[in-house]
Amino acid sequence: IIVAIDSNEFIKATSILESLDPNLCLVKIGSVSFSSMGKIFLRLASQKGFRIFLDLKFHDIPNTVYESITSFNDCAIDMLTVHLSGGEQMLVQAKKAAKEINSKVIGVSMLTSLNKDDSVTLFDSSIDNQIKRLFLLAKKINLDGVVCSPHELEMASHILGSNFLKITPGIREKKVNDDQVR
Repeated sequence: IIVAIDSNEFIKATSILESLDPNLCLVKIGSVSFSSMGKIFLRLASQKGFRIFLDLKFHDIPNTVYESITSFNDCAIDMLTVHLSGGEQMLVQAKKAAKEINSKVIGVSMLTSLNKDDSVTLFDSSIDNQIKRLFLLAKKINLDGVVCSPHELEMASHILGSNFLKITPGIREKKVNDDQVR
């Protein structure tokens, strides 16, 4: 289980950490909490014994992604995310940088807030075809895993096999009013 710490308030984020057992979960620190609390919060979570899933979804030119990832050499990051749509060279540099900081690279296939019309507009492709191409790229680069919609787990298992980690965001028991589409 990966618990999202999506607060930009230090006291609230810290209280969430206090309520969790680091032996039972990882914590996801994404752009909301990282932008407001930075490495201080990463270090705090690590000091409390949590493994960290840094979900910043790196997506830039290869050298910038490399430099951005290696800038975390003073933090214990178990896994970090990159957008698969950043391309082969960016992913190669991300993997190289992650190895230097002893982290796994998890490729984000396509944001789960995007629907079939968005896929056609952005990628001139159906969601299934676009996801398949991105999974094949993740496999080619030999990333450690992917983040995808639960609807795409079967395809991920088929294309990537059992050695790839497969992470799905926010599986819910009931319908909630948010921006998740898939």
